[in-house]
Amino acid sequence: MAEGRTEKADAPATGLAFAQGHCEALVREGDPDRYLATLFAPAAARPHLFALYAFSLTVARVREAASNPMAGEIRLQWWRDALQGEARGDVRANPVAAALQETIRANRLTRQPFVDLIDARVFDLYEDPMPRVSDLEGYCGETASALFRLASLVIGGGSEPGGAAAAGHAGVAYGITGLLRALPWHARAGQVYLPADVLAPHGVTREDIVTGRGGPGLRGACADLRALARRHLAAYEAARPTIAPAARTAFLPVALVEPYLAVMERGAYDPLNSAVELPRWRRLWRLWRAARRTG
Repeated sequence: MAEGRTEKADAPATGLAFAQGHCEALVREGDPDRYLATLFAPAAARPHLFALYAFSLTVARVREAASNPMAGEIRLQWWRDALQGEARGDVRANPVAAALQETIRANRLTRQPFVDLIDARVFDLYEDPMPRVSDLEGYCGETASALFRLASLVIGGGSEPGGAAAAGHAGVAYGITGLLRALPWHARAGQVYLPADVLAPHGVTREDIVTGRGGPGLRGACADLRALARRHLAAYEAARPTIAPAARTAFLPVALVEPYLAVMERGAYDPLNSAVELPRWRRLWRLWRAARRTG
């Protein structure tokens, strides 16, 4: 049996079309890059990809939805219980949970990667420092890398998609880029994902970030993290041939990493104030080009 898969279970009850439509709308609004990338995936796989991404988005938003860390812990525990069949009440009343359960069933996915993703998101609830680069890589691995791996299992259509190492590197490159883009919002919320062992050599403290002081040291630290993202991006490209051709569409969002990093290297870029965006047409063009490479 392929890693990440389990035996099929009974099909879930009605309301699936509504649940899947809800997930698609959630991803379209909250994770537009993955939404656009999913449009290039096989039609049969799209509802399952939207369920994966809606789950990830919902769990990522627990901090902003909860009034305090304990309330956030309770929300995350509900998701653990839902995945492990221990939640009280009808889990299918939650449309994201209902769609995700069908995705797990239909694609014979194991549940542990989802639980690991939830566990990684506990970090989001608190204002603890990210101690080391290895901790950041692990965080990205259990969140973004896990999604690439699960998406490749879905698009692979029942065959082992390969590319486990490629998914690992893709997720770290994508995750670091996303965290750099979100730095202004995280700083205002008191969250710092930049590792202390990257900040310290540049003389940057957590207080410099959350108070908005920033400065040249922060620009240098962000440059180091962009270099780290590019190293993982290069490692992903080297490992890309190990991905089964049928599953390569799962990795389309990686095509947006380099252009986002390039935006951060413009002269006017301010890590704590600049919005790092690309026009929609340019994102679609990059994704279209990447989709042509999957053939």
